[in-house]
Amino acid sequence: MAGADIDRLIQRLAKLPGLGPRSARRAALHLIRRKESLMEPLARALAEAAATIRLCSVCGNIDTRDPCAICADPRRDAATLCVVEQVADLWALERTLQFKGRYHVLGGTLSALDGVGPDDLRIPELVARAKREGVSEVILATNATVEGQTTAHYIAESLAGTGIAVTGLAHGVPVGGELDYLDDGTLLAALKARRTV
Repeated sequence: MAGADIDRLIQRLAKLPGLGPRSARRAALHLIRRKESLMEPLARALAEAAATIRLCSVCGNIDTRDPCAICADPRRDAATLCVVEQVADLWALERTLQFKGRYHVLGGTLSALDGVGPDDLRIPELVARAKREGVSEVILATNATVEGQTTAHYIAESLAGTGIAVTGLAHGVPVGGELDYLDDGTLLAALKARRTV
């Protein structure tokens, strides 16, 4: 039986995404076995991150400064704004090293069932920002879920009549994907988004 401090560590670890009670116990044991080389440096890194990380007041990204490095970078195309649901989506797009514009993190999606409306997300800020900053294109990079598509549709309607081009990411067959393994929704999206070869 573990002591109270170890139980508390396991409970905290179990709250992390992808870790249940059993995985949290294994992670806790791993950290304890490597206290000097892993646990203590991790604890310092977590304390430093907790003290320095802040939300970007412009786009909603997280960084150690405000505005974040992306918003402060003069080389980024300020006329192109990519709208994502969460910071993890922004990071995923940044990993491609292809997008050179700026971002706007909504903080979630519209969901009537969960009581999440436009004012609960950063949608009003998006519309105001797009108008204020002279944005020429808003790319809706929401997930291909019902909530993601509902949110994208709402944003598109909110920007209608502003003269701002509203585009969306292509959906369909992933690179290296085999048709037999794809779900019906992905296949349907791929058929609808077909292009000339």
